[in-house]
Amino acid sequence: MSEAPSRPRTDLPDFARNAVNLASAGLGAKALFATDDFFAEVSRMLADAPAVFIADKYDDNGKWMDGWESRRKRTEGHDYAVVRLAAAGVIRGFDVDTSHFTGNYPPACRIEGCNVKGDPGDGTAWTEILPLTPLGSSAHHYLRSKSESVWSHVRLHIYPDGGVARLRVYGEPHIDDIAMRGKTLDLASGLNGGRVIAYSDAHYGAFNRMLAPGRGLDMGDGWETRRRRTPGNDWIVVALGARGILESVEIDTAHYKGNFPDSFSLLAFDLGRGLDELDDAVVASSMFWPELLGPQKLKADAIHTFGKVSALGPVTHVRLNIFPDGGISRLRLFGKLAE
Repeated sequence: MSEAPSRPRTDLPDFARNAVNLASAGLGAKALFATDDFFAEVSRMLADAPAVFIADKYDDNGKWMDGWESRRKRTEGHDYAVVRLAAAGVIRGFDVDTSHFTGNYPPACRIEGCNVKGDPGDGTAWTEILPLTPLGSSAHHYLRSKSESVWSHVRLHIYPDGGVARLRVYGEPHIDDIAMRGKTLDLASGLNGGRVIAYSDAHYGAFNRMLAPGRGLDMGDGWETRRRRTPGNDWIVVALGARGILESVEIDTAHYKGNFPDSFSLLAFDLGRGLDELDDAVVASSMFWPELLGPQKLKADAIHTFGKVSALGPVTHVRLNIFPDGGISRLRLFGKLAE
């Protein structure tokens, strides 16, 4: 338990480290429209996995590319795509990723947003969130947003044409405090702003998927550690989407049959607002947080529900300990918003 913690991509800018990708297909974001996606369909641009390049892969329209790519424009105008975000929220920044697009990337982009019920139509008013910005060859472009408004959709303009491997829209899902007051919601869900801030090990799978909706699709769709060969246990720290009072817990070991943890426990604490979750002191202190739920046995490939937890009052962060190692497909932390 004294091991140095690992964290999600500490080389990212703060808005990408401490926010949720609202354009994640895995969370439910969807590409609604593209003026042209002749070479590579626009839905690929929202994939959660990093873009790949397969040298010898071609399809009927030409070179297969992992992302959105329009044909070479021979008329006036430019191409654009409309994306419905997984959850409406305040956008803190973007990653317009042109990985593997070298002679076919767009020289510039611009991004607009709207906030509508349903999907936008011809009469929808769009607002510029990111002004015209230059792009380069095969690179991540981390671009900060200064908007404090809530947006449900974004429209990515590329000038005049070309390919974008991935679009990440980093932000904070909007929770209507008044509408949700007194109602039970999953405060760990990525759709409500829950995010992983540190872990002891995440050798297999995709740790962020532990907070995704639905059940896991396979063993790669969750958090799994390597086989532990030293004393101690593995753990993961989650920042809740909102400060709340937790009432029940659900642990799902879907698809983990020979590698599920023997048992788990949960610790929780109220760290207040405005904290830098990447501070080493926070992770170190998590070992001593009060117990939300004492050690509980787990089974293979099953949903485990625990309807009663310790009355700790409002909390903002939770530490999930697993003994000694293994895989967790989904973590649900149900509770109500704190006053």
